[in-house]
Amino acid sequence: MKRACVATIAAAAAVALAAGMTSPASAEARPTAADSAVPTTPKHRITLITGDRVVVDAKGRVVGLERAKGREGIPVQVRTAGGHTFAVPADAARLIASGKLDQRLFDVTELNKSANRKAQKQGLKLIVDYRGAAATARSDVRDAGDTKVRRTLKSLDADAVLTPEDDAPDLWSAVTDSRSGDAQTAPGIAHVWLDGVRTATLDKSVNQIGADKAWAAGYDGKGVKIAVLDTGIDTTHPDLKDQVVAEKNFSTARDVTDKHGHGTHVASTAAGTGAASGGKYKGVAPGAKLLNGKVLNDSGSGDDSGIIAGMDWAAEQGADVINLSLSSGDTPEVDPVEATVNKLSEEKGILFAIAAGNFGKRGGQSVGSPGSAAAALTVGAVDDNDKLADFSSTGPGLDGAIKPDVTAPGVAITAASAKDSVIAKEVGEKPAGYVTISGTSMATPHVAGAAAILKQQHPDWKYTELKGALTGSAKGGKYTPFQQGSGRIQVDKAIKQTVIANPSSVSFGIQQWPHTDDTPVTEKVTYRNLGTADVTLSLSVTVTNPKGQAAPAGFFTLGAKTLTVPAGATASVDLTVNTKLGGTLDGAYSAYVTATAAGGGESVRTAAAVQNEIESYDVTLKMIDRDGNPAKYVNTRLDGVSGLATGKPFFFLLYDESGTVKVRVPKGGYILDSTFFADPGDITRGADWVAQPKLSIMKSVTITVDARTAKPVNITVPDTAAKSGFAVPDYAVEAGNNRYEYGWLLDTYANFRTAHAGPEIADGSLFQQWASHWTKDGEEYHSVAGGKVKKVATGYTKHYKASELATLKVGLGASTSGKEGTVWTTGWLPGSFRSSGFADPQTLPSTRKVHVSTADGVKWEQRFEQHGGVDPNGLPITGASYSLGDRQTFKAGKSYEKIYNTAVFGPSLGSGFGIQRRGNEIYGKVPLCADGKNHVGSSLFSSVTTTLYRNGTKVGSNDDPLFGNKTFKVPANDASYKLTTSVTRSVEVAAASTRIDASWTFRSKEVTSAVLPASMVRFNAAVGLDSRAPADKKVSIPVTVQGSAAGKNLKSLSVYVSYDYGQTWKKVTVKNGKIGVTNPAKGKGISFHAKITDKKNNKSTISIYNAYYGK
Repeated sequence: MKRACVATIAAAAAVALAAGMTSPASAEARPTAADSAVPTTPKHRITLITGDRVVVDAKGRVVGLERAKGREGIPVQVRTAGGHTFAVPADAARLIASGKLDQRLFDVTELNKSANRKAQKQGLKLIVDYRGAAATARSDVRDAGDTKVRRTLKSLDADAVLTPEDDAPDLWSAVTDSRSGDAQTAPGIAHVWLDGVRTATLDKSVNQIGADKAWAAGYDGKGVKIAVLDTGIDTTHPDLKDQVVAEKNFSTARDVTDKHGHGTHVASTAAGTGAASGGKYKGVAPGAKLLNGKVLNDSGSGDDSGIIAGMDWAAEQGADVINLSLSSGDTPEVDPVEATVNKLSEEKGILFAIAAGNFGKRGGQSVGSPGSAAAALTVGAVDDNDKLADFSSTGPGLDGAIKPDVTAPGVAITAASAKDSVIAKEVGEKPAGYVTISGTSMATPHVAGAAAILKQQHPDWKYTELKGALTGSAKGGKYTPFQQGSGRIQVDKAIKQTVIANPSSVSFGIQQWPHTDDTPVTEKVTYRNLGTADVTLSLSVTVTNPKGQAAPAGFFTLGAKTLTVPAGATASVDLTVNTKLGGTLDGAYSAYVTATAAGGGESVRTAAAVQNEIESYDVTLKMIDRDGNPAKYVNTRLDGVSGLATGKPFFFLLYDESGTVKVRVPKGGYILDSTFFADPGDITRGADWVAQPKLSIMKSVTITVDARTAKPVNITVPDTAAKSGFAVPDYAVEAGNNRYEYGWLLDTYANFRTAHAGPEIADGSLFQQWASHWTKDGEEYHSVAGGKVKKVATGYTKHYKASELATLKVGLGASTSGKEGTVWTTGWLPGSFRSSGFADPQTLPSTRKVHVSTADGVKWEQRFEQHGGVDPNGLPITGASYSLGDRQTFKAGKSYEKIYNTAVFGPSLGSGFGIQRRGNEIYGKVPLCADGKNHVGSSLFSSVTTTLYRNGTKVGSNDDPLFGNKTFKVPANDASYKLTTSVTRSVEVAAASTRIDASWTFRSKEVTSAVLPASMVRFNAAVGLDSRAPADKKVSIPVTVQGSAAGKNLKSLSVYVSYDYGQTWKKVTVKNGKIGVTNPAKGKGISFHAKITDKKNNKSTISIYNAYYGK
């Protein structure tokens, strides 16, 4: 049987649209004119996400503040910068600084614009981006007051929400976590953005780069082929109908059709005709033709080999320009996609326009691959005011190279929409046939189109000339080369360019610390004259230090002030950097060399940069294996956790005879984690895990990591016949706001050894846990977990005794035959950061014993799943699942019975469940198939019908089995309502409780958020694991009333039984919380019906058909 486990382990991601679409990012408003200081009367009240209201006058100045309830005493800073006024509560400042909270949410100038006030009239419109514990976070946000989800943005794993202003404090509580006393985003919340108003569209962005002037000069890309390697192109769109001349599918999708929408938008931006908009949304090079290479599937992801195959195909088809609006994380090595970019550029002369990536908020060195390829023309994104988009990835490259090379419009770009695509459904078409999205993916085809225009003008130009002309003619902004490259492209200037720099930028790499002994370094800036006449250039250089200020005089110097470049030839000038002049200010220094033709003609901008290394040292790691020899097989991770080292990871895999690793690292604190293998392919031959959770590197040093210090791990359980099935050792170190986790998933601890190196961690920031799971004959299990602090154990021995364990007698039910199921038993220690579980699939129904440890404050949880077949990947489909509920502690020496998936199944109204209303929406959130032990869970239903009536008139129906996913919109005023639901289960899932009908009648009117009065009856019949009871036997069945009629609130309860599937019902007496019935005949079923009325006359009914069977 296959083993199944639950563990928390990080996973690698596939190549995806990381450089692709982001949620539309907003440009900052243009600065307003300075106002007088004369006070005026209040004009508008602007509600912040915190619930605080800022009062502004007619000129947009802050003149008052109305605090939300409970926020008294929290200071709010009001500041003005760049023509914008910000009102920032103190508890929001850190979140803004971390980049997790959109600063525009506190930009009073932006929020006070008439377009924004109109958009926010019904409440705060926000975009909430989820990560990690997203399910809980998403639920908390949706339950914040009367918050409504306007649309789900699947590509972002985000919700666009609307929160009434009065509910803003509830939303603030949902997205933040202030338990530490300093606000942080709640677990599962990655970002919260203003869902702002956008105005920049493609008709503006085309003119922004000067394409209209190029058209006027007669250049629109005619005769040039642009390959768009993406999610496909919708060739039925009028803008693209006659543009595609060849297409091929390299993705895992069934065909070349663009079902995602990303590729169609990109293609339209590059070469769309604008036919559907009367030319308004025309692409940059509408005269060019397109090659449609689908390298990304309908979910927007693809693998390296498919992308490379698409590149090769495009080259064979005669592509002049290839657009790659895709990205993945870069590595120091040249990966295969980067290598292909470089090779095809050199061999075929093709220009690759490649997205820089959308990870600008991570800071520098965030440019992805293959944009990191040396030959690529890598593109960042700006808005319609040439302001760098906050998502646009920035350099330097991991090798110190200048990336991106240029920028182009990439914020709120309107272009063709693929019919019925993912993007069209997520963001909506406006106008019809077009979508507006943002990303470096949107910027890149602007550059591809510009390159096509140049290629038409100069058919003999190859990638070097095209790249040189576009970078050299770019418009510089107030950014460094690592942010914008040479600047925003200007194709109208590029078509006039006769002189280019080759290469288009100059990188001096990294100069090692210390810099007091640095000597000047010189590189050549080479100019190529593509014209027919000599050109004399006036040369100048401007230099910026790491703080964005002017660098010391002489830091970068030119070897000449003028340079004559002969026609058709090249000429060079020396560019020298003297990093010693940087003094103690380390970091990236950048420069722009500007060469201007005599008489004020064309000019060429060339970016240059050097990195003054921060204080760093050489570290030599000598790895010694358990036999005292240089280690041949070892992996080592060195994580920077404090000082200049914070956030700097170094990972080494050593598979040679030297046993030595050399690395240069910043000064600071580290965790050194190493694992030695006798054979990495067979861990049972021996593994030694040596951890040094506290390592300070303040000078160059040699560190010996010796596996001989490790001692065995020996964990046993009382039953010697039990075999280890799963073992999980791990530890975590808290450092600052970060947690560093290390662990292994093993079958057994046999021949596994551990050691702690270095000093203890005495401040409680280290936690280690040992978990193991044992099995015997597939029917008896042991699950144990223990913890240790201060040190990672040098060896660990624990022999669990029977008297230290509790026994869980677990019954796994099934009311239909031929099913398999599993139950996971998972232990959580106090302070633990993850847990593990183990389970073998078993034929149902069945029993098992699980012996669990009880020391160290461990709490246990269980989850049962009945399998419902397999999916196309061979993985089990869950037919029904039930969980134990809250984590529980158990007493040593005691036995506990845990029964899952047995009758009588029916609705349960526990904490957090019920019929609910938010504003003018009513919905159900009720588990309809809780099992006989009242374990909440889920089941596969073959049919579902839920209907709401208002004053006897049908409001509507849906297929939501009261999961809370679909709501009914109702008027605000008071009325009588009846909510009914009916679900059926196939015999493939269950033979018991195959149909459940329920109804709730109540009065309701508009309310912010409330659980409405509803009741339910639970039937606790004594049945076996097969949901059967002795035939024809008279029995007493406890009945329990839940909800608004529970306890003393019950007005009346009537219960009926049926032995013919509800054709006839017989009333039975309820006495002392029980009913007396006769079990059904062998193979026959019994059904229950109940009517409940609470003391406020709210009524509920429940009918459970074939609740259980006789045997």
